[in-house]
Amino acid sequence: MMTSSGPSDRYKAVWLILFTLGLGTLLPWNFFMTATRYFTNRLGEPQNISSLEPLAGLNSTDKGQEPPPTHLQARFNNFMTLCSMLPLLIFTCLNSFLHQKVPQRVRILGSLVAILLVFMMTAALVKIPLEPLPFFVITMVKIILINSFGAILQGSLFGLAGLLPVSYTAPIMSGQGMAGTFAALAMICAIASGSLLEDSAFGYFITACVVILLAIGSYILLPRLDFFRYHLMKDKTEYRVHEGHPELETRIDLIKKGEPNGVEQRYPNNTAPQVSSQKPSVFSIFKKIWVMALSICFIFTVTIGVFPAVTAEVKSTIAGSSKWEMYFIPVSCFLMFNIFDWLGRSLTAVCLWPGKDSRLLPFMVAARMVFIPLFMLCNVQPRSHMPVFFHHDAWYISFIILFSISNG
Repeated sequence: MMTSSGPSDRYKAVWLILFTLGLGTLLPWNFFMTATRYFTNRLGEPQNISSLEPLAGLNSTDKGQEPPPTHLQARFNNFMTLCSMLPLLIFTCLNSFLHQKVPQRVRILGSLVAILLVFMMTAALVKIPLEPLPFFVITMVKIILINSFGAILQGSLFGLAGLLPVSYTAPIMSGQGMAGTFAALAMICAIASGSLLEDSAFGYFITACVVILLAIGSYILLPRLDFFRYHLMKDKTEYRVHEGHPELETRIDLIKKGEPNGVEQRYPNNTAPQVSSQKPSVFSIFKKIWVMALSICFIFTVTIGVFPAVTAEVKSTIAGSSKWEMYFIPVSCFLMFNIFDWLGRSLTAVCLWPGKDSRLLPFMVAARMVFIPLFMLCNVQPRSHMPVFFHHDAWYISFIILFSISNG
């Protein structure tokens, strides 16, 4: 159906596709984090057969039956955080240059296929016995690959959404928020069912593969929709000339936004604009957005620095021998974080405070550093030097809520 502003988004198809792509961006990594217990269990002593135990059994309060963690088990969360943060930061920055060298379709489809292959290998390794050290090295390489391609994928998707009306950034954000919530609920259901740890992990990775395949199919379908094709070009003449070349339109749009007084340069009906001679500099764009860019980078640095490496190691002080001990981390850490992160993302659709040009924004972003000592002063175990200042579970849950909603 055509309106004065172009074809409508029939059945919200483009919205749903962007939601699916947002879901496919973060759901695999969320399942990877959800299966942390599986990875640390595989890093135990070779004679340890606890991989055959139910997932709920790993949270037993009977400390006398738990073997002391090996060197690899004790270091796993720290290495996982490092191997996820550095590639994410590096490739997020590199994507600013890659988008001019590598076509958008190659970046998005290539990243999705690469992540799919990594998760297929991860699912296969569930059934293949390996010594702890080779398994540790392979896992860290997979974490690096997932976050490297994930950074390229996220940057490219938001660039894609930038071609559409402003409201079409929201479905990507909502899909990413739903990804963590879905993974946390899957973890809780696995514990409630008493599934074996190996079976639960295999189910996580297979589900991630299915979602990635769905995202690939959705992206292939996207250029066939009239609403998306129309918004690739704001001018119908340009749409006829450059139809099927979203990268060219992205550059044209950047040039137009940079023209003085907002004056758009017109071209003859059958003449293509010379984009190469007017290509905007990445550094000139960065000078305009550096405050926002560094703010986003700092927000994710703080978040990934403590979640889940620190937050998942907090032990309940009120559970005793109750079932709350089993559900404490899945509910208080993973589910609460993802629900309120999703809420924080959704709130941006109705309220943007402080504004992007506010001097208060960098201060509030920097203030999130306070969460690092706050979580460390909770009942994180094991610990050798620092005292536990916030004993009660309510303190930890309150910090998680504030931490996640400010992240979103």
